[in-house]
Amino acid sequence: MPNNVTEVPAAPSSEAENHFANLLAFETDCWDVHDTLSRGATDFVLLDVRSPDAFEERHVPGAINLPHARIVERNLAQWAEDTLFVVYCAGPHCNGADKAALRLARLGRPVKKMIGGMTGWADEGFSFNDGTISGVG
Repeated sequence: MPNNVTEVPAAPSSEAENHFANLLAFETDCWDVHDTLSRGATDFVLLDVRSPDAFEERHVPGAINLPHARIVERNLAQWAEDTLFVVYCAGPHCNGADKAALRLARLGRPVKKMIGGMTGWADEGFSFNDGTISGVG
């Protein structure tokens, strides 16, 4: 008897491998970002792409505020062309990080989305900054 899990068969392992490898090329998660930042990594820029007001209220430590609508070459000029940007927004219910990632990709910039955003960060129990870091642009 079919059920909701098995009604559609799983993809062949080789296709699943490609799918998940590709997915990891586009996304990272809150745990990996937190772990990497806590080790002092400076090989990516963490962008909070929400509004300046939301950023001021609280944000992920080490993030820079650059709302997705303000992602233009002029506001990226301070970073080398090969700088990896990791973008996040409010959470899984928000598409701001997707809009930011699309803008960065269209500008030829390497980008990954931090899945979960602020909601995921909170769910992991990580602390936030209260807005004392200024944004750009």
